[in-house]
Amino acid sequence: MSSMVNGKKAAQYLKTSDAPFLTRVKESEQDKFAQQAVAKAQDAQWVKREAARQELGNWEEWRNLGEQIRQHVIRYLPDYLEEFSDNVEKRGGHVFFAQTDDEAAQYIKRIAIEKQAKHVVKSKSMVTSEINLDPVLMTVPGLEVLETDLAEFILEEDDWDQPTHLVFPALHKNREQVRQIFAKKLGYKGDNDPQHMARFSRTVLRKHFLEADMGITGCNFAVADTGMINLVTNEGNADLAMCIPKTQVVVMGMERLVPTMKEAETMDNMLARSAVGQKLTSYLTYTSPRTGQESDGPDDFYVVILDNGRSNALGTDFEPILQCIRCASCLNVCPIYRHIGGHGYGSIYPGPVGSVLSPVLDGGYDDFGDLPYACSLCAACTATCPVKIPLHQLMIKHRKLMMDDESKAGLIDDMVMRVVGLGTGHSSLFRMALGVDHTMLAPLAKKEPETARNLFSNGKHVEWMPFVFGGWTQVRDLPDPPKHSENFRSWFIRHKKEQGKGVDGSTLPDRTAERAGKGAQA
Repeated sequence: MSSMVNGKKAAQYLKTSDAPFLTRVKESEQDKFAQQAVAKAQDAQWVKREAARQELGNWEEWRNLGEQIRQHVIRYLPDYLEEFSDNVEKRGGHVFFAQTDDEAAQYIKRIAIEKQAKHVVKSKSMVTSEINLDPVLMTVPGLEVLETDLAEFILEEDDWDQPTHLVFPALHKNREQVRQIFAKKLGYKGDNDPQHMARFSRTVLRKHFLEADMGITGCNFAVADTGMINLVTNEGNADLAMCIPKTQVVVMGMERLVPTMKEAETMDNMLARSAVGQKLTSYLTYTSPRTGQESDGPDDFYVVILDNGRSNALGTDFEPILQCIRCASCLNVCPIYRHIGGHGYGSIYPGPVGSVLSPVLDGGYDDFGDLPYACSLCAACTATCPVKIPLHQLMIKHRKLMMDDESKAGLIDDMVMRVVGLGTGHSSLFRMALGVDHTMLAPLAKKEPETARNLFSNGKHVEWMPFVFGGWTQVRDLPDPPKHSENFRSWFIRHKKEQGKGVDGSTLPDRTAERAGKGAQA
């Protein structure tokens, strides 16, 4: 699996940290507020999401429909890209196909220079983070770039802190932290009441909207047969970023297409319910270049369609990941995300979707090979995905590729698995292991084998273990097996003998008369 373009990785800005995975996890575990915030958000979103989905009725049929729409688009992607591009140009817009993140960012930078833009406003967009757009634009002398989504605005003012969630980027910040950020960077003098801070933010942002001469947005869905862009938002900032500036730039992943408005309405319905538990978001916008009869909207309309490694997935086992609509529903049910938060993944795409997508876009496992293992394989992500992406199965596929094709298994890991395979593959060795399992594993167990005592730690377990074993024993219990004479196999043999049957279930010979005769002779 390779996405090397001209000797360079196609997606080179996905990484948010150079720290090793276990270091990131440890740092995330120390942020207790972030852990509590994630847990609270997951619980609240579960209630809202499931209630909103149930209102539709037959949710599984909606999921089947969503899957069919997305798979159809991916199957005929070149045709729909051409149709969409042609229709954008018919409306007077411009389309640029970018193979890499650098191509996309440099193209947008050239537009800003040609238009002599001084004030750029952006609405929330994961794909603009993927191409590292803000730092690139900030190299233009005299150009001001402002994130206008409230959560992204908070992170920008906090020295460009990294988001922790696809839909709720500032989930890891509490209200007092936000107040301190606003006070330090913007001169805010109020309290930490969310309403007061939101009103203050609106006052600051409104001034920038009115001054903006260039607006940049992402794209939820692009409608192929009309050449229009569909945005689903709750704050209205994207609408202002589109209708006030004279130049609008839309950045979209090449897979974010629907054939017609009918499919767009279907996907919007599913996206809003899956992402934020609403029937529909506050703003559902379709945009294109301004026509002569309209009083607002852009005069110059540009669409940048990004590959950046997405084509790596086409025709492979990982093609289903291109069905993703970025609802983040998988994050909201994931026990691993609940434990380590978004920063623990070290990618701008966290959670189950990021664990599958990041290695595909990045073109290898050197940077993101840990992420497919950041998964318990509980399949909650697969069960909740509105477009039925088999996320946990794709993570298993990543693991298989790393172990078999990429030979990424460490020496110790490989040796351990070979020993386990040897022991479980030979009956004599397996029986020998069963004979000593109680003695050998007892020091690692936090709980004694008796069920009644399993609620209490016996205080004698060993947490430290070398190599791969330590990661298990520090955070999990390895139950103490029963003694060999009391294990299931021994019990089974005794139980069958008591029932008058052999171990294989066959009826044993009736020796009653024979035993009675011997007794009479005695």
